[in-house]
Amino acid sequence: MMTPHESDQLKEIIEGCARGDRKCQQIIYQKHYEKMYSICIRYSKDKDDALDILQDGFIKVFTNIKLFASTGSFEGWVRKIIVNTAIDFYRKKKQSIIYSNSEYVEANAEELSEEDENDADYLNISTNEIMEAVHKLPPAYRTVFNMFVMDGFSHKEIAEQLGIAEGTSKSNLAKAKMNLKKNLANKIKVYSNN
Repeated sequence: MMTPHESDQLKEIIEGCARGDRKCQQIIYQKHYEKMYSICIRYSKDKDDALDILQDGFIKVFTNIKLFASTGSFEGWVRKIIVNTAIDFYRKKKQSIIYSNSEYVEANAEELSEEDENDADYLNISTNEIMEAVHKLPPAYRTVFNMFVMDGFSHKEIAEQLGIAEGTSKSNLAKAKMNLKKNLANKIKVYSNN
């Protein structure tokens, strides 16, 4: 929670950004860079794409900063712009991303719903290893996984955002989870053999 003084400082910095003050923009950029970059890298195939998304996102932040209503979290507002920029980036590349159809989920519903008996084994895997596994997912799976699991979109919202069927969103999420589980199970085997 911000103190009144911190809140006043943020308001002044935001007003400076609205006037085009480069120093204020630099303060906002530096303060939010790390968290926003981590969002971009989750959605991107490599660091170059992540930096492109980040740059485009901050351009949108500074272009629209006058619209920030000061009623909610500024960081949350910035985050929403960055997530939407990442989604837009991959929507533009959609023709190169293959989305699965929903028949897969229906055909494999029983297998997808099974619980792994050794879930405790996953506790030994670090956050970085999990994020590395997410990053290795094919773009379609990674995008849907990030939108659903990390950013809280519903399958209906994902379908609307990406221009795919709701069942396709569910299918891609199921396949993403299966791939993650398989990749992480390989890491567990490596740990247990050491």
